[in-house]
Amino acid sequence: MLLTDKKIIESANRTFTIEAEAIRKLSKYLNADFILTVKKIFSAKGRVVVTGIGKSAIVGQKIVATFNSTGTPALYMHAADAIHGDLGMIQKDDVIICISKSGESAEIKVLIPLLKHSKNFLIGMVGNEKSFLAKNADSVLNTTVEQEACSNNLAPTTSTTAQMTMGDALAVCLQEMRGFSSKDFARVHPGGALGKKLYLKVEDLSAQHTKPVVIESDNISKVIVAMTGGRLGATAVLDKKGKLKGIITDGDLRRMIEKNADYNKLTAAEVMSKNPKTIQLDELAVNALQLMREKNITQIIVMNKLKYQGMMHVHDLLREGLL
Repeated sequence: MLLTDKKIIESANRTFTIEAEAIRKLSKYLNADFILTVKKIFSAKGRVVVTGIGKSAIVGQKIVATFNSTGTPALYMHAADAIHGDLGMIQKDDVIICISKSGESAEIKVLIPLLKHSKNFLIGMVGNEKSFLAKNADSVLNTTVEQEACSNNLAPTTSTTAQMTMGDALAVCLQEMRGFSSKDFARVHPGGALGKKLYLKVEDLSAQHTKPVVIESDNISKVIVAMTGGRLGATAVLDKKGKLKGIITDGDLRRMIEKNADYNKLTAAEVMSKNPKTIQLDELAVNALQLMREKNITQIIVMNKLKYQGMMHVHDLLREGLL
């Protein structure tokens, strides 16, 4: 059945409402078991092993990824594969989280006694407090929902959202208990844009270029050679003692040509823009990006205290995925 535009929006909003309400009600399930779970995982010498079946298994994989990226070592074990050899990944100091909406799946009923036999602390994330999983878990994270967002009240929608949210709550609590900082986050996210924003420094990018530079008394020919040699479209202007005096960009050259018919006799000092924007070598690259945006510029001069060290272009930030 085709839906009208209005019905499409109504359907989406109904899903949002049902799932948002379910998340809101999760707060009433934050009890002594939740506190015990957080403390057990925090004090564990091993890892967190997350297992489940069906859609809960997919949620488990996401929770594992969130744990690992926020300082809690974790791994994923599919409940069906566990009884065919994957149980071997569980070590004696590991804590186990088993996720299931019903807590009564056949695979879960086979797996739970095996997990109990290993004597690892077992956490049941379950939507049925009277289920086999809930009765056999050492602590229970209640993710009961009143209804699925699915129009037939069958497809896991609200229930998986609740599971995901409970996993996030655990991860954030543990992150805060560990004092997991932005520097720690960058350490485990070295390849992504988020990590780069937290660790990539100006010197990492400026070092990729030559250092375009002219002296105040240099003529326009030398200025053009310096600007085009490094493909940065600009050059720094220094005095004879090496002190930064200004910058010449392609915009400065255009304005020079418009104003001066005989520009060959001009010097760098006569063309440059004074008081150029600078950034220190040890600053984060993302700070350079912010400054370029604020000043509407595409290049910025890099300094090591008062010494000219080179230049960085907005294209450097674009190439690293920061823009």
